Amino acid sequence: MSTLQRIAYVEDETDIQEVAKMALELVGGFSVAVFSSGQEAVEKMAAFAPQLILLDVMMPGLDGPATLKLLREQESLKDVPAIFMTAKVQTHEVSRYKELGAVSVIAKPFDPMTLADQLKGIWETLP
Repeated sequence: MSTLQRIAYVEDETDIQEVAKMALELVGGFSVAVFSSGQEAVEKMAAFAPQLILLDVMMPGLDGPATLKLLREQESLKDVPAIFMTAKVQTHEVSRYKELGAVSVIAKPFDPMTLADQLKGIWETLP
């Protein structure tokens, strides 16, 4: 498996965007493209060619699951691993997200200092 470098992050709240982007770039050394809505991600993400997609679940307009469904319809994004980030992490909710195609779920609020390592750990378990 190649080294994880490019992460696309879909999050509607600017303060959370900034914290995650800084954590992933400064702590993790990743290149991060942030999309402020599901619609923006659907329109622009393919141009970034992410290796991993981080998706907020609850967003106005297109929520995370709906966004993932539309991203999967794009040839260049159909096989890119996706991780949902959400405060809703009860067992049945996590199971549902995985049924929708997520490889993992990260609980919010997340720890900015360990987020990059969490993603690296998930990346290393992928086939």
